[in-house]
Amino acid sequence: MSSKPPRRHSTPVQRAVAPSPQAMASLRQLFDSLSNEQRRNQDLLVSLAFALRSFTNLHRFLELVPVVVSRLVGVDGALIVPFQSDGRLWRDQLQAVPVEQSQDLFRRLASFQPGESAGFGTDDAQMLALDRLVQRCLPKAGLFATSVVVRGRCRGRLYVFDPSSELVWTEVHRRHAQLVADLAGVAIENDLMLQDARRHERVDRQLSIGAEIQAQLLPDHCPVIEGVELAARCRPAFQVGGDYYDFIPTRPELIGRRRERGRWALVMGDVMGKGVPAGLLMTMLRGMLRAEVLSGLSPDRILHDLNQLAQEDLAQSHRFVTLFYSDFDPRTRRLRYANAAHNPPLLWRSEQRSISRLDAAGLLIGLQPEADYGLGEVRLDPGDVLLYYTDGVTEAPGITGDRFDEARLIRALESACRSGQGSQGILDTLFERLDRFVGANRQLEDDASMVVLKVPEAVTLPNMVVPLP
Repeated sequence: MSSKPPRRHSTPVQRAVAPSPQAMASLRQLFDSLSNEQRRNQDLLVSLAFALRSFTNLHRFLELVPVVVSRLVGVDGALIVPFQSDGRLWRDQLQAVPVEQSQDLFRRLASFQPGESAGFGTDDAQMLALDRLVQRCLPKAGLFATSVVVRGRCRGRLYVFDPSSELVWTEVHRRHAQLVADLAGVAIENDLMLQDARRHERVDRQLSIGAEIQAQLLPDHCPVIEGVELAARCRPAFQVGGDYYDFIPTRPELIGRRRERGRWALVMGDVMGKGVPAGLLMTMLRGMLRAEVLSGLSPDRILHDLNQLAQEDLAQSHRFVTLFYSDFDPRTRRLRYANAAHNPPLLWRSEQRSISRLDAAGLLIGLQPEADYGLGEVRLDPGDVLLYYTDGVTEAPGITGDRFDEARLIRALESACRSGQGSQGILDTLFERLDRFVGANRQLEDDASMVVLKVPEAVTLPNMVVPLP
């Protein structure tokens, strides 16, 4: 049985028809036009990106935004409405093309009351109201709007419109408009960050000036007082702090040896709080206290009067002050003192080889108009050491979270006193212990100040053995 291969039906071969020369010319013209348009759009975007890198003036950059986006989309009108850092409408930076025909639009936007409210730019309902306002000002225009968003925050609104006809819109147009809006957002954000940086620089300069003034108000060196050695240091947590110590002659008219032998006030205080407000109050109290010292009154009376003088200013600031006030007479080595709720100074008794606290009853300065303060007195003997300090020392946190506390300070002071160091050596040792506890390169949370007063050991002649005749 044989079979024949199936017969194939032949189909006529269709020859490709060559396009006419006119069609080829039109096609080339279309390709050239598209290529030219792409190059033009690229040049526009490159020029806007170059302006973003080069301009430091936001106003000049935003002037380019409506021009570039209108040319990219192929329309005659565009409008950029930026927002300030708090969301308010940024009227000074409004830009649009055509400029002459946009004056009424600018006036309407400038008088748009909701735009004056903080947070305007983050309210969707207000954005819808803004879009409606722009549309009412351009009743015959086709309109496209997109938000200018940077880091999740709305920084403005970009509008593209054709003033006299409907808008012919494509996906390419939308992408170009959004790209321009994104570049505008970066420019606005950069300007806001630059303004913040400038504000911080001004604040830093002011803080530096304040720190310099405060450093000048604190004694730059300890005075010479007959019969004692002094050492002092303040380490502020910020550039400007609220700690205060002072050495004030009760009779400033005396000079030379007479001043060294005269009575001196030794003061340690702390304004509650940190930074500039505390530093300003400390400066005010310093002036009041120095005037009070000239009265020659006892320490308890001086704190009583200071409390009354500072009452109104402290009440308005909602702050209080702790203050330990003492006066020392080199002729008798007697120290009188009163305390307005400050950390009691620590007294190392060389004879007993022990530490005690100097304290007296008293309220914070500024807490109560009529406050009474107790008066204490102690005689310092050779080898005795007195440490004044603020709570920034004992409250300093260590690496483990524990506080330095008074017990550690007492142990460090006892060790330094037993070693026989002078006042400066004792002060250096205490700060070294504090720094080791807090940790290397760690900032203190509060101002830390210490003043060390030491009565040097009496000079004694060595025992001499006289041979018998």
